[in-house]
Amino acid sequence: MKKKGSIISIKGQIVEVAFYDNPPKRYDLYTMEENPEAILEVYTSASPRSVYCLSLTQTHYFYKGAVVINTENTLTIPVGKQVLGRAMNVFGEPIDGKENFNFDETYSIFANDKNPSNIAVSNEILETGIKIVDFFTPLIKGGKIGLFGGAGVGKTVLLTEIIHNISIKHTESHVSVFSGIGERSREGQELYEALGETGVLSSVALIYGEMSKNPAVRYRTGFAGVALAEYFRDVMKKNVLFFVDNMYRFAQAGYELGTLMSQIPSEGGYQPTLASDMAHIHERLYSTSESEVTTFETIYVPADDITDPGVQAVLPYLDARVVLSRWIYQEGRFPAIDTLLSNSSALNPEIIGERHYNAYLETQSLLKESVNLEKIASLIGVSELSKENQTMYKRSQIVKNYMTQKFVTASGEKLEKSSYVALSETINDVEAIHNGDYDNMSPEQFLYIQTLADLK
Repeated sequence: MKKKGSIISIKGQIVEVAFYDNPPKRYDLYTMEENPEAILEVYTSASPRSVYCLSLTQTHYFYKGAVVINTENTLTIPVGKQVLGRAMNVFGEPIDGKENFNFDETYSIFANDKNPSNIAVSNEILETGIKIVDFFTPLIKGGKIGLFGGAGVGKTVLLTEIIHNISIKHTESHVSVFSGIGERSREGQELYEALGETGVLSSVALIYGEMSKNPAVRYRTGFAGVALAEYFRDVMKKNVLFFVDNMYRFAQAGYELGTLMSQIPSEGGYQPTLASDMAHIHERLYSTSESEVTTFETIYVPADDITDPGVQAVLPYLDARVVLSRWIYQEGRFPAIDTLLSNSSALNPEIIGERHYNAYLETQSLLKESVNLEKIASLIGVSELSKENQTMYKRSQIVKNYMTQKFVTASGEKLEKSSYVALSETINDVEAIHNGDYDNMSPEQFLYIQTLADLK
């Protein structure tokens, strides 16, 4: 006998359903008796005899008193090799204009109850080919890196280049999953085209819940992306590169739903479940002894305030943090990363090696000192600095300009050679700059070169 219920209220994307018999389980899907395509997902208890449900479809299908049927199934998506090179939505429907998926092979978007016993931690560095990222914020394979920044400072562009560089280097050993949460449809289209033009689309699965979608769909898109990564890791035994754009939009979707359910807000007005929402996503992204999941996520920083609770909720789960600066962006240095605010747990001589570690410490010391020298130089001029300080000031400018880089995915024209720069080359070049080998050259000559070999 089918388990039925009826709709007793509709508030935005939240629909309250009274159940007739046994209470439904969380994540169960309700469909309307008269329209099976109208879907609700059980989210939380509303009263002893009713539950709040997320409307995963347009709410104009629903009305007070409508009968709904509990399918006792959860939201599932197609998985396997069929999704590589494809773009779909949270329902597993293709949005790339190609043929439908084979739904014989599906996977629930929610975590299994099993407790993993084979979690593994690596000490091997995963290179991105981007000089400033690899040198200042190295990432361990199986780790998580966050790209923080306000609107329009280059988070998505940087993420797209990372996808391109790593996918090309690891086409055989890795698959990539991209989860687009609450971002613009245009950006999703541009990413899809960029991956196709650079030849890496065939190893990437994309799932989108765009900005125009309702908050329930955007909220669940994050879980659907994690489910794809889990399937490739646990079933297909593949190493996975998991990309999220934008994790703040996931928190924002949860905030919108919490408001509709009249939940008492926590700090900053966010939903009281913000911490557990972030935990449900991040704690499923672990590596095993057989396969690894390495995560890259962008985090929008509202009003450039990194202390915002929605931003801070992500920090405990990250192994590396990259902070993009509006001031550096306005100076025309891309990627606009503030190296003094960015950090990584891998910055340890036992992990990255003594040579890289010493070069990093010397460079950070130089850049910190240059902050004071720039203030002095802006007041009295560079020529008034001591010879030693003039040399230090110039080297800091050279290092900053050297760390700029042209991106394949952001170039209107095809670059003459790959934008990928090996970490070993970056370390060699930085050491040469510190040794004074290039003190006789103008800092402007170092803008947007790949390596110092380009100067010769």
